[in-house]
Amino acid sequence: MTWELEITIRLLLAALLGGLIGIERETLNKSAGFRTHTLVSVGSCLIMIVSISMYLNYPPDINSPRGSDPARMAAQVVSGIGFLGAGTILRSGTGVKGLTTAATLWVVSGLGLAVGSGLYFPAIITTIIVFISLVYFAKLEDIVAEKKRLFYVTIDIDDSPGQIGLLTTILGNLNIKIKKIELKQNFSSGVAELELLVILPATMSTKQVSTILENMDGIHKISFQ
Repeated sequence: MTWELEITIRLLLAALLGGLIGIERETLNKSAGFRTHTLVSVGSCLIMIVSISMYLNYPPDINSPRGSDPARMAAQVVSGIGFLGAGTILRSGTGVKGLTTAATLWVVSGLGLAVGSGLYFPAIITTIIVFISLVYFAKLEDIVAEKKRLFYVTIDIDDSPGQIGLLTTILGNLNIKIKKIELKQNFSSGVAELELLVILPATMSTKQVSTILENMDGIHKISFQ
């Protein structure tokens, strides 16, 4: 196999493996998707190829015992990818979003380095593990989280047009999932009683939710079970 063909295979394989992980991020509308992951993987692969080429062209000798060290350029990729990863992390309310995407960028840079150095098998196995983790482990996390963060909440609210819609909008903005809602009206008092089955985010407590909703006009009483 010629050197040119070997280089082409490495770059294409790096693009393929990085793109596979990027597709999963793209389907979830994450800030770093298919193109970003592909570019990071191919770029890392290219840098690794250049590092190895420099070592082969300028090996250690008596006058220069250190010569060229491919590990030095690879280390710069690993540390430099932190800038891209930091750009995908955003603070949202009481939580943080983008950590998984930042982690995938870091892994993809490693895939590029591995493919660039000719370590095809470890790169392919890593891609499979990462893809399974992203697709299937996320579903497992949701199942566990739902069981731990499921609450019944009763809310006394003004029986006026648009009030319930405003409440559900606020809950949605807080990333609170409404699994069930039941309305009990009291026409004499002008107050409606809502019974909701909700799933709270892992970073949010029932006290925080109560404090936020109590400051909303038209809310009279909130109780969690």
